[in-house]
Amino acid sequence: MHKGKLYLIPTTLGDNEPLEVLPFSVKKIVEQTKHFIVENEKSARRFIKRLCPKKSQQELVLYSLDKYAEEFEVQHYLDVCDEGINIGLLSEAGVPAIADPGASVVSIAHQKNIKVVPLVGPSSILLAMMASGLNGQNFAFNGYLPIDSKERQQAIKALERLSKDKNQSQIFIETPYRNNKMFSELLRVLSPSTKLCVAVDITLETEFIKTLEVKEWKSQKHDFHKKPMIFIVHKQF
Repeated sequence: MHKGKLYLIPTTLGDNEPLEVLPFSVKKIVEQTKHFIVENEKSARRFIKRLCPKKSQQELVLYSLDKYAEEFEVQHYLDVCDEGINIGLLSEAGVPAIADPGASVVSIAHQKNIKVVPLVGPSSILLAMMASGLNGQNFAFNGYLPIDSKERQQAIKALERLSKDKNQSQIFIETPYRNNKMFSELLRVLSPSTKLCVAVDITLETEFIKTLEVKEWKSQKHDFHKKPMIFIVHKQF
C-alpha cells in the first residue's frame, strides 16, 4: 500500500473569498481530504465550508495543533498516512509552517518518509517583500522582536546594522495590538535615512503597502492598530 501524503494547505490572509487568492487546485485537494491538522477547529471548519460548501462537515477528522497539543499526540497525527490516507496541514492565515505552527509536523513527515506537498497560496512575508522595492535578492525573516522595551530597541539597532553590513532586508512582525507602538519605536530608533516598509491587510480591500525613509514617515500619521502587518527595514550603504 502506498503511503498517504501530507498536503500543506494555505488559507486566505483575511476575510476575502478563498478563490480570489487561492488557485483552484487547493479547492480540489481540500474536497478530496477528510483528515486535517489545524490550529483552531472553529476557524478551520469555517474556511473549509467557505471553500467547499458541499463538503460534509460530519466527515471531517481534525487534529489540534494549538499550544495545548501534547507532543506525544502530535507524533501520531500522521499515522493515518500509513493506511494510504492523505492528510492536510491547514494554516490559520497564509501558508503553513512559515511564521505559523506546523514545521514540527512537516519534520515528522520527513522522518516517516511521507511525501510533503506544499500548495500555492498567499504568504504575507513574500508579498510584502515583493511590493517593498527593497532587496529581494537578500532578505531575512526575524519573527517577533523582544517585548521588553530596552531589548527591543537593541534588536532594532542590531537589525539595522545587519541590513547595512550585508545589504540584507530585515523582515519582522508584531502582535497586531502593538503595531502602533512598534511603528513609533522604529521611527524613534532607526536612522533618518533608513528605509522602512510597512505592509498592512495584504490582499484585502484595505491593503496598504508603502516604503519610505524614516524621516519621511515622521511627517505622516497612520493608525495600524489591530491590523495584520509586516515590517521591513533596510539600511543603505
